[in-house]
Amino acid sequence: MIHQHPHPGELLKEMVFEPLGLTVSDAAEKLSMSRPALSRVLNGHAGISPDLAIRLETAGASTARFWINLQANYDLWLAMQHKQPKVQRLQAATSATA
Repeated sequence: MIHQHPHPGELLKEMVFEPLGLTVSDAAEKLSMSRPALSRVLNGHAGISPDLAIRLETAGASTARFWINLQANYDLWLAMQHKQPKVQRLQAATSATA
């Protein structure tokens, strides 16, 4: 199990933007989004939305499904870091009549 799961925005920055030599401003312009919105994603303050995932696919950065799965896995990992409430198994209701 990974101790510190990287935020998908961090991976986007390191795997896509940095190798291409793109600044946040350049990438935001190419993706038709605001620089602050993209910066929030890259700095781990916002997730990769379905809309951004589609833009990334359209721009040639893997598939939308890849980015959505990465975000979902990150969100699940985050949830697993917190203590969960006691949950009971779901089962069919039993009849009280005899």
